Amino acid sequence: MDLLLDLTATLSRWSRSHLYDISLAIMATLFVLFGPAINAWVQRSIGGLNFVFRTIIFVIVCAVVYGLAIVFLTPYLSAGLGQFNNYTLAPVLLLVFFLIGVLADRS
Repeated sequence: MDLLLDLTATLSRWSRSHLYDISLAIMATLFVLFGPAINAWVQRSIGGLNFVFRTIIFVIVCAVVYGLAIVFLTPYLSAGLGQFNNYTLAPVLLLVFFLIGVLADRS
């Protein structure tokens, strides 16, 4: 049991030093998974507008909103994950990536 706890603590300490990159990977993966649904909703919402306005709004949503969300939400996710201690961070990260994998498999 001590070996398992030591392995978990070691993985958590390693993960803590790379937490921003891990958070960025989680955010990017979630946008890849949910991006098509968000884009479809935006297209339905602006479908009645002029072609030029639709294009401008779609570019703003795809480039600006997604970009700003990744830039500004990643530190919050990183800070939230940083609240876990060394015995819970690695299992939580494994669970998050497992759930993302299940979501990716279903879509």
